[in-house]
Amino acid sequence: MRIAVIEDNETLANAIAYRLRDRGHAADVLHDGDEADAFLARDGADLVVLDINLPGRSGLEVLRGIRARGDGSPVILLTARSDTSDRVAGLDMGADDYLVKPFEMDELEARIRALSRRKDLDYGARESFGALEFDRATRQVMERGTALDIPRRELAVLECLLERRGRIVPKSQLTDHVYGTGADVDDTAVEPHVSRLRRRLADHGVSIKTARGLGYMLEVKG
Repeated sequence: MRIAVIEDNETLANAIAYRLRDRGHAADVLHDGDEADAFLARDGADLVVLDINLPGRSGLEVLRGIRARGDGSPVILLTARSDTSDRVAGLDMGADDYLVKPFEMDELEARIRALSRRKDLDYGARESFGALEFDRATRQVMERGTALDIPRRELAVLECLLERRGRIVPKSQLTDHVYGTGADVDDTAVEPHVSRLRRRLADHGVSIKTARGLGYMLEVKG
């Protein structure tokens, strides 16, 4: 998934992002409420980890903006122990869960997995393309019930292209999805992942077209 981590404590935010990336997710790190609201309105996220106390607009204001736009992405609030009223307000406003600081990373991961399963039920756990199926719950590509061995960064490329099937996806957008917005990597870093994924899919009725200077597009034969 592409997860937005919105937390003004840079050490904590980077620790969360490191753990998420290690588990195969793309993590976008933001430290300011105004910046976060603009980012989510523009790019969105599959899931949001949101601190309540932020510079600029508060986490609750960011949450209000998410729901006002009709965005149903799961939101986990991060709160201090004394913020009971804010937790209640956040849940009433549409947050899906909350964690009280300090917390264990294992618990955050477990809550993310639970919300991910709930989202998969909402949007359909499997998507067919060509002779293949993508199982969103397990993040596996299946052919007639057998999982193909595809590395996690190639899977991230596939997820991004599938979500925008039939449209050109800019290379920068793929790079952000794979590595997270603000990651210290050049857009060319995604090229070998696209190339290897293209070869894996070629025999299954699926191709990845290159639009020079624009990006890539997933096409299904027939």
